[in-house]
Amino acid sequence: MSETRIKIAIGGDHAGFEYKELLKDFLANYDVKDFGTYSLDSVDYPDFAHPVAAAVESGEFLYGILLCGSANGVAIAANKHAGIRAGLCWENEVASLVRKHNNANVLCIPARFVSEELAKEITSTFLDTEFEGGRHQTRVDKISC
Repeated sequence: MSETRIKIAIGGDHAGFEYKELLKDFLANYDVKDFGTYSLDSVDYPDFAHPVAAAVESGEFLYGILLCGSANGVAIAANKHAGIRAGLCWENEVASLVRKHNNANVLCIPARFVSEELAKEITSTFLDTEFEGGRHQTRVDKISC
């Protein structure tokens, strides 16, 4: 019997490029698809946030990971998609809470504000934390307009 690996869409702009490459290697036990960017050349973050969010929105990928300098831009763009709950995480506790309480499905990491090691820890926390449901499900249900 073959084990199905969790599918993760990943992307980011030039400020997040190096961390994206680092996380792709770190996530070797997952089925990861890189939606770009593919270099340090300056690019526009929505060009990568929207395809990642659309891939999660469609159900093809369980989670998305987005990286840019502050992670605000990618979070804003991703959250324009129905069913996407993108959370900006700069420490482990925030990554845990966006999963437990908000059932976030897209992790947004501010590459200019966290270390490489912390980015890996945040990613692990996000992926290893389950949604608590219950009263939090009622709140998550109220997010969609």
